[in-house]
Amino acid sequence: MAGAGQFHIDISEAPRLRRRFLWAARRVGIGLLMLLIVSGLIFAATQALPGDIATMILGKDASAEQIAVLRTQLRLDQPLIVQYGSWLAGIPFGDFGQSIAAKLPVSRLIGPRIVNSFTLVAISMSMALPTSVILGLLAASYKDRWLDRLLLGTSLAVNSLPEFVLALLLVVIFSTNVFHILPAVSILSPEKSILYQTQAVMLPVATLFLLQTTYLYRLVRASVIDVLATDYIQFAELRGLSTRRILFRHALPNAAVPAIQAAATVFAFSVGGVVVIEYAFGFPGIGTALTDAVGNRDIAVVQFIVLLIAVTFFLANMVADIVAAVLTPPGRGDST
Repeated sequence: MAGAGQFHIDISEAPRLRRRFLWAARRVGIGLLMLLIVSGLIFAATQALPGDIATMILGKDASAEQIAVLRTQLRLDQPLIVQYGSWLAGIPFGDFGQSIAAKLPVSRLIGPRIVNSFTLVAISMSMALPTSVILGLLAASYKDRWLDRLLLGTSLAVNSLPEFVLALLLVVIFSTNVFHILPAVSILSPEKSILYQTQAVMLPVATLFLLQTTYLYRLVRASVIDVLATDYIQFAELRGLSTRRILFRHALPNAAVPAIQAAATVFAFSVGGVVVIEYAFGFPGIGTALTDAVGNRDIAVVQFIVLLIAVTFFLANMVADIVAAVLTPPGRGDST
């Protein structure tokens, strides 16, 4: 009984928690509905591509009877809505169809590529996040000075370049006559982990890192500048608190919510943008798999990779919104 008095529930918090739970449930529901719509668009778009899947699998020398039998086995003779329903029903069980080119299940074929791509994005993000926070704090504390202008100008210049152009610039600098210290093409050994093949992944990681950092840095800078302009920060300065303490104890925590949302968005865009970067460096990830699948009219692979990118966008943004809602102080996020 001695410990009973320590258990306390603040009843006044119940309405706020209920509102946030309903908001999160609504957010998840809308996201799932959007994913369903996107999956339908993906299926319809790939089915509209020219060519017959059964003929592609069997080859042009196959007889009409053989093609008809395979079309029946693959349910290609059924209406599109029935085909879509069958494809959708197999997704929860990991059945995404079979690759025409590789004659393998899509999940088995693309599984290692997914690991490679997400490892690439994770490595670059793990470096971009702390770097962008440090640069954002520096730029905000030296606002409108030469360091701030240099960082801002460099950031805008990098982000103005398409991913493919930035990748080619890095190849010219580090893989040709300028320095020639890194391979221009990322050839990975399937027998080793990607983490032990650093030279092969350095240029793709560097390209992603530059794109991620320059975007995140600007958002951290803007968020910290907004926080530094508030009354309570100015009051802290009048109290004689050091600039370092103001930045790390007050400004940065209050700028964390938009930074988290931006980081999730950057992660999602990186998974989509990695397609171009992987193609530029020949990196064996979902990007090169997608370009090869489009060239081979490998519809099942195209459907799977595009759906994977869409799911990544949904999950990243949903997690960011929920984390931001949890971190937002009471009274500021209740309107959601």
